[in-house]
Amino acid sequence: MKYIFIINPHAGNGGAVQQIREQMKVLSEAERSMCSLYETKGEGDATFYVRKYLAENQGEAVRFIACGGDGTLNEVAAGAAFKENAGVTCYPCGSGNDFVKIFGGVSGFTDIRRLLSAKDRKIDLLYDGSRYADNVINFGFDTTVAMTVANARARKGRAGVRYYTMGVIRALIHSMRNRFTITADGEVLNPGGEMLLCTIANGQYVGGSFRCAPRAVPDDGLIDICVVLPISRLRAVSVLKVYQNGGHLDREDLKDVIIYRRAKKVEVTGAEDSAYSLDGEIIYSSHFTVTVKEKALNFAVPQEESTGAR
Repeated sequence: MKYIFIINPHAGNGGAVQQIREQMKVLSEAERSMCSLYETKGEGDATFYVRKYLAENQGEAVRFIACGGDGTLNEVAAGAAFKENAGVTCYPCGSGNDFVKIFGGVSGFTDIRRLLSAKDRKIDLLYDGSRYADNVINFGFDTTVAMTVANARARKGRAGVRYYTMGVIRALIHSMRNRFTITADGEVLNPGGEMLLCTIANGQYVGGSFRCAPRAVPDDGLIDICVVLPISRLRAVSVLKVYQNGGHLDREDLKDVIIYRRAKKVEVTGAEDSAYSLDGEIIYSSHFTVTVKEKALNFAVPQEESTGAR
C-alpha cells in the first residue's frame, strides 16, 4: 500500500511538516519507502490533490493521512469518498480535532506506525447536495460561533478553543433566536420556525469540547439531529454547560427545549441571509437538504477497542 501524508503547513502552529518528518523517523526504511508527503497550498487543495492522484493512479491501494484539523480531514475525505482503493485516516495536529473523539480521541491517532497498520472500516458521510461532511453541519447559534473561529483562522492561520469561547460569548449577544424550520424525514421538528441552534451530526463533538450529539454513530446509516429551541440568555448558560458534556439528552428539565431525532434526510429553510457551518466551513444559503451517504468512506481507526462505531 502507498501512504500519502497530506499536511496543512499551517497546522501545529506552523510546525506540522517538521512534526510529521520527526514522527516518521520511527519507521523502518522499508516503511518510509512506501510513504510520501504533500503540503496543501490553500483551501480546497487537499480535495483537488486526492481526486487528481486517484484519477492518475486508478486501482492503486492508497491511504491518505490528513495531517491538520477537522478542515483538512474534511477535504481529504471528500476527495476519497466512494473510492474503493482509497482509505483515509488522520494525524490530528490542527486547532480542532473533533471527529476522532468518537473513536477514542487524539492519542490513538498520533502513533505513525499504527496509522499505517490500522484497518479500514466503512463510515457514512453527510451530503448537502454539493459537499460532504464527515463530522457535523450546524447553524443558528453555532454558526455565529463558527464565523468567529473562521475569522480568527483567516487572520492567524489557526484558531483554538479560546476563539470558540469568544464565539459563544458573541452568539449569546446576537444569536439567541434564529429563524429556521427543520424537517427530518417529513416531520417538522420546530413548527414555530425558530430555534437557538441545530446540529446535524455524523460525529459527536464540535467546537473542541462540546458533545453535541452523544448518540451519533458514524456507520449506522442515520443522521442525528439535535435542536435547541429559543431560551433566555440566563438559561442558555446553564444549558450550554450540560450540552458541553453531552448530558443534555438525559435531563428531564431540558425536554421542553431540546429535540433529538435520527433520520435519513433533513431539510432546512431559513431567512434570506442564512448561513450554516459544514465541518467548520461557512456556507450561505437559505435552503439546503442533508442526506446520509452510507458506507461512503474507508476510514482507518488505529484504536479499535475505544470506538463509538459499530
